[in-house]
Amino acid sequence: MDRFDIEITGSGSELQGVGRLPDGRAVFVPGVIPGERVQIEVTADKGRFCEASLVDVLVPSPDRVTPDCPNAGKCGGCQARHMTYAKTLELKRQRVFDALTRIGGIANPEVRETLGSAQVNRTRNKAEYPIGRQDGRISIGAFASGGNRIIELKDCLSQTNESILALNWLSAQLNTLPFANHLKYLVTRTNRQGQLMVILSGDAPVSAQLKRLSPAPDCVQSLWYCQLNRRHTHALDGICTWIWGNSTLSDRLFDLNFELSPQSFFQVNAPQAEVLYDQALIAAGITPGCELNILDAYCGVGTITLSAARYARSAVGIEIVPPAIENAKQNAKANNIQNARFICADAAKEIPCLLAHGQTFDAVLLDPPRKGIDSSLLESITKSKVPTIVYVSCNPATLARDLNYLQNLSFNLHYIQPVDMFPWTGHVETVVLMSRK
Repeated sequence: MDRFDIEITGSGSELQGVGRLPDGRAVFVPGVIPGERVQIEVTADKGRFCEASLVDVLVPSPDRVTPDCPNAGKCGGCQARHMTYAKTLELKRQRVFDALTRIGGIANPEVRETLGSAQVNRTRNKAEYPIGRQDGRISIGAFASGGNRIIELKDCLSQTNESILALNWLSAQLNTLPFANHLKYLVTRTNRQGQLMVILSGDAPVSAQLKRLSPAPDCVQSLWYCQLNRRHTHALDGICTWIWGNSTLSDRLFDLNFELSPQSFFQVNAPQAEVLYDQALIAAGITPGCELNILDAYCGVGTITLSAARYARSAVGIEIVPPAIENAKQNAKANNIQNARFICADAAKEIPCLLAHGQTFDAVLLDPPRKGIDSSLLESITKSKVPTIVYVSCNPATLARDLNYLQNLSFNLHYIQPVDMFPWTGHVETVVLMSRK
């Protein structure tokens, strides 16, 4: 493969460096930082652009540091442990700005400085460790960067100490457990008290062998099994069966308690989730004693809805996933919140029904999955005459697309506040404030 000396002038969606080859094409290089001069080796010619690996850093950035993880550059979990944390926050802000201007066609958007995490390691309350047979034995750990090979792990600085205990507990018995040939993932959920729910995912029906696993660490409160769908898209895409222990895991956000089932969505960094939701409530004008009626169109288990209901006159949460709505209703009851209502429905169809029955809203909160918001829902929101939209996004590309659409439907964009939920990765959350023109 060809080698070149190039300048790194920008960064990509995974905080990889971007430079130019002598022929003018963009080249993406992991493990480098804007401002560096590096020697690279082209590894893939994609036509309009190329991918390359780092051979040598010729002129290092002042933000370059020695990675604190032995798997940095090998594991696909973190992409930025070779730079200072402050630099990652800067690059995440730039990633949001670039998406809004290039994809959304939005001129000079007000993108604020990224709000960083007070704790940068051991931040994630959920882990998904892939399991597979390679080199004649069963391994568990993380997928290698850019591939499906499993990097065997004994520790991960992104995960809690309790999750690592569960990882090593299972790893020690994988190669003596016949059913392990069917296992595809170990999923752990850790609450703020250090208690764990463990879910094993596999491609076969649940086996009685799982009840005969060696005694789990004391922090493990329950064990579940998920039989994956034939063409599963993630580690819990299937039917979950309770094996032993508690049926749910209790966790907290602000002063609220939440009961989580294996497939419930819950933000993976609770302290930063509070920062994110605080920003969303501030943007919507939701403060103690306010008299606002709030709509949460992707409510999940009710985290944002209930956070808003503590202060608002009323809050309505809509979610299309039935188990999530059941969790949301239980969470409202457990927290003695009586001014929140939850509806299991397609928000795009339900909003017109609510309006037809005289319901009005002062602000709508949107926290969609990575694919963004369906155009039918955006049209329903526009017809609702709601004056304020607060959009919480985990994907700058689909956010930019949706903001462009909303601007064309008579909304003004005020500001975008990035929040770092996943330190050392390219992921960035944002809170966006829009109001009707």
